[in-house]
Amino acid sequence: MENKYIKSFLLFWVLMISTIAASAQKIQGVVTDSLTNEPIPYASVYYEGKGVGGITDADGHYSVETRQGWNKLTFSSVGYVNKVVNIIPGVTKTMNVKLRSDDIELQEVIVKPKREKYSRKNNPAVEMMKKVIAHKRNNKLDENDYYQYNKYQKITMALNDVTPEMLDKGMYKKMPFLKDQIELCEETGKFILPVSVDETASQKIYRKHPKSEKNIIKGMNSSGVNELFATGDMLSTVLKDVFTDVNIYDDDIRLLQYPFISPISSSDAISFYKYYIMDTTYVDKDRCFHLTFVPNNSQDFGFTGHLYVLADSSYTVKKCTMNLPKKSGVNFVDNMDIIQEFEQLPNGEWVLKTDDMIVELTLMKIMQGFQIRRMTRYSDYAFDELPQQLFKRKGAEIKEADAMMRGEDFWNQYRQVPLTETESSMDVLVKRLEQMPGFKYVIFVLKAFVENFVETGTKDHPSKVDIGPVNTMISNNYIDGLRLRMSAQTTANLNPHLFFKGYYAYGFKDHRSKYMAEMEYSFNKKEYLPREFPKNSITLTYRYDVMSPTDKFLKTDKDNVFVSFKTTTVDQMSYVRNVALKYENETQYGLKTTVEVKHSKDEPTGGLAYITNDDKKTLIPDIQTMEASLAFRYAPGETYINTKQRRLPVSFDAPVFTLSHTTGFKGVFGGEYNYNLTEVGIYKRFWFSSWGKIDMFLKGGAQWNKVPFPLLIMPAANLSYILQRETFNLVNNMEFLNDRYASFDISWDLNGKIFNRIPLLKKLKWREAIGFKMLYGHLTDKNNPLKNPGDSELFLFPTRDGHPTSFVMDSKTPYMECSVGIHNIFKILHIDYVRRLNYLDNPGANKWGIRLMVMMTF
Repeated sequence: MENKYIKSFLLFWVLMISTIAASAQKIQGVVTDSLTNEPIPYASVYYEGKGVGGITDADGHYSVETRQGWNKLTFSSVGYVNKVVNIIPGVTKTMNVKLRSDDIELQEVIVKPKREKYSRKNNPAVEMMKKVIAHKRNNKLDENDYYQYNKYQKITMALNDVTPEMLDKGMYKKMPFLKDQIELCEETGKFILPVSVDETASQKIYRKHPKSEKNIIKGMNSSGVNELFATGDMLSTVLKDVFTDVNIYDDDIRLLQYPFISPISSSDAISFYKYYIMDTTYVDKDRCFHLTFVPNNSQDFGFTGHLYVLADSSYTVKKCTMNLPKKSGVNFVDNMDIIQEFEQLPNGEWVLKTDDMIVELTLMKIMQGFQIRRMTRYSDYAFDELPQQLFKRKGAEIKEADAMMRGEDFWNQYRQVPLTETESSMDVLVKRLEQMPGFKYVIFVLKAFVENFVETGTKDHPSKVDIGPVNTMISNNYIDGLRLRMSAQTTANLNPHLFFKGYYAYGFKDHRSKYMAEMEYSFNKKEYLPREFPKNSITLTYRYDVMSPTDKFLKTDKDNVFVSFKTTTVDQMSYVRNVALKYENETQYGLKTTVEVKHSKDEPTGGLAYITNDDKKTLIPDIQTMEASLAFRYAPGETYINTKQRRLPVSFDAPVFTLSHTTGFKGVFGGEYNYNLTEVGIYKRFWFSSWGKIDMFLKGGAQWNKVPFPLLIMPAANLSYILQRETFNLVNNMEFLNDRYASFDISWDLNGKIFNRIPLLKKLKWREAIGFKMLYGHLTDKNNPLKNPGDSELFLFPTRDGHPTSFVMDSKTPYMECSVGIHNIFKILHIDYVRRLNYLDNPGANKWGIRLMVMMTF
């Protein structure tokens, strides 16, 4: 009995000691002002409703006990907005907190003392902003003859608002190691789980006369889940384009792939924003005027925020904080904070020092949210004359040869924002994920969905052959009926210079095999894909397949299952056999040159027939052509990503100029016709600030020689239900045949400018769009079979059931169609109503139609 009491006594004291030890665990840190970074003395730190807490000392330091089950800590101080921060008892030990002044709600600027009607006339805030705008030229770096600086940028993508309780449920329950990756975001007070980190160290150099600027990439480092994908750079490329650097001295700030009006824009700021002077304050010992700004309409693409302007005659911006209004029409973004700080150099110049951005995203309510954090630091500004040879290097962006292989010594020198503990252990996270049972099958499905290809390798033995595209494996057309296709392509893991790709397809209606084989040699060594910029390659292609005349206008594969559904019967097709040799060369300045020679044999099938225009009406089984072409494409400043299937533009802001000429040779390798076809085109996007954007296409061309109708120019018809740029929605296959043409395509996306002002409609965040397309066409008499009876060199125009399906346009009456649409339905669906305006009497003409597209935009 005595031993029993002794054991009970000892057990009691062990439990007491354990309880005391657990209750004695503490969280400590410093509470500071979010603007001045000065410590806040005597701020309250407590557990709401628990009666436990403390206060900060004169230097802002605090220390409070933790208790199991108490996972929210509140910080408050007179003059500041209360902040509630998540903690993990026993894990969170150090936490520094920044409090914001409560004179304004930063999420949506609400100036408490001002409720009267806003007026720009005799408004001191407006007058001050006019002076800020007038003086901003003095702070533009490009006013100097030369400048240079170093830049460090870190972009972290993380799961947002992650809690330990969440990680004990659902699919996370099988990944207990994720708890080791959680960290606290001090700015938001939420726990995050970083999944990828991208770092870039670069140097910017600039020369005013002649103007030249170059960005020299000294180091790049990427880690995290993007390592699991062969095209992992696609993620970092998109992140850098969507969450770009911010320059408030520009009139428009390109962000989320849209232009936002800068609060100090020379053209629109005063009319777009409301400004208020709050008070004077000190920022890093500089006396500043504190102003706030907010858009006239909170759903327009603009910012709310604060400006701190030096209280002297320079009217220089010392600090700027910006975010999106709560009711902003921007998709997926829950919160966005941008913080910029400027510093004065010894020579008196004011330059950007810090540019930070934190964005909280939710794609769907049922999905976990994300946080994107971009931290950018600028340093080592200099304005001395730079050696001219630095500007002779090709390209606006130059990547040093060993930029991807920098060691820790390099990053210790250039990394101005240290990696957090979890950011430093991204490789551990990836290894743990890969070791999970069944994970390889999950990533297999994800790769097939995201990349549209299936890899045949592993991480230890990278894929040498990829199978796909997946969305072309099953499709349908009039000749094939049900069509099955198997495709594959090699990667740089097999050979970094030599690439092969091809497919085999079978139609269950015509019982014919179709196939393609292609070999491409790249003179530049590639990392994974042959189309990686810049291209300098030669390609040999052999193909036998069934084609529709309009297939060449598709921006995707003709076998894409989603475009196989047509708005009308497409029975006029051909079996085409061709062999082509092509050379492509791209320069760093956006110029692409293509030289190609091609032999083709065209055998009409289905509802298409080639019949001579003479009395014999001879049926021609096929025609053969031998041609050479030269094409130029100039797109300065174009940015894009390389997928496993094709190159996709990321930004459409760059103008695109195209020029091509094709010559056919009669008597060469069986070619039956001499011809010359010339085409020219231009594309440009125009932004109109809060009024959205206009996309405009102009094209023109001529077939100079006498040729049968298969070699004439036909309209770029889109016969699917899917919206596509640069095509006509209601023109039928080969409906118009021309040897001269000019087309005009303009579309205006108003970005919700009208809908955002309709009280009930604005809650849907729909966006309106209108469009207009026009085609001028002319057929010269020499190519018109109706005006050349008995001419056996020409073919009769196509017919169906004895009725013509191709027509000659009136050169004085252009074809026209218009569209009105609602975009951003459910944030992903775009629907257009299209209407044909003339040539309504043509047999089979559709007067109207509905077209759609699934696309996620901010």
